[in-house]
Amino acid sequence: MLLQPAYKLTIGDKIVDTTDEPQASTVVALTVELDLGTPADSFTLSLGQVGGFQPQRDDDAKIELGFENELTQVMVGRVVTADSGLTTRRVIGHGAARLLLATNTAETFLNMTAGQIVERLAELAGVPVNRAEPGITFPAYAIDGRRNCYRHLHDLAGLCGFDLYVNSDGQLVFAPFRSGNAIHIFDFGKQIIELEMEQRPPLAGQVQVWGESAGGGQGDNAWAWLTKDFSGLKGTGGEAQPVLLLEQAVARTGEAAQAAAEAAFTRLERQRLRGTLLSTGQPKVKLGDAIELRGLPEASFNGTYQVRRVRHHIDKTRGFTTRIGFRSI
Repeated sequence: MLLQPAYKLTIGDKIVDTTDEPQASTVVALTVELDLGTPADSFTLSLGQVGGFQPQRDDDAKIELGFENELTQVMVGRVVTADSGLTTRRVIGHGAARLLLATNTAETFLNMTAGQIVERLAELAGVPVNRAEPGITFPAYAIDGRRNCYRHLHDLAGLCGFDLYVNSDGQLVFAPFRSGNAIHIFDFGKQIIELEMEQRPPLAGQVQVWGESAGGGQGDNAWAWLTKDFSGLKGTGGEAQPVLLLEQAVARTGEAAQAAAEAAFTRLERQRLRGTLLSTGQPKVKLGDAIELRGLPEASFNGTYQVRRVRHHIDKTRGFTTRIGFRSI
């Protein structure tokens, strides 16, 4: 049986639910973009200039997508622009990460984990936290007020090898990717419409991270000193050539330098194989999930991958499709 695409939009005090009123919506096209590489998730609505559905700037929004028998919440956010033309109205909204992008502060954290710093900055920006794992412990970590809170959280995620994103309930997640919150199966000839795979040679076979203090050789209380001897303050990930050298001033202990090196090496390894697939609508695929490809003609591409990007699109001519960007685990 052919499933009928459906959606429920709750924007401001207006609800448009196509499962209740299939012909009621003036939405011409709806796109939701979720991306680990983009600061804020977004949605875009193209509306006909008829009827009473007229979203306004600063309206709260909740978007649920799916089919006539089941809907899944994919995003919450707020309308940031609503531009009108003669026949159409274009509405754009962003997720909760917009609050982190709009918040700046200057603060120094002493003897705190990366997770504790994330929780503090998220609280300052007014973003609820779903999960913030500890990560690296920093003897001292300074937040520069010239950059917004999102940029600082992004740097912490890179140092720890963690993912940073806002989930479908508008809550912040700061955690490493393991096996995925859920694994979605995609079989060749069934769910997959298009598939592109990209293999890259390794950028480096080894990563070395260097700090700048004497903490590794003179004890943890020496984190504020500068040093000429980095022997106790070098972290290494991988063993092959060539070597990628990274200077991380905040890695003021040997443990922090080693954790940062392993995280950087893992990131390089996972970027060696990545791809994009187009499928029929898959509203249950979210950031933090994994996909499993099966039955591909190129057998080496079969396997499990991390979801890095999700783009849902619904319009009245092509129906409901989902494009998923992924990389190896």
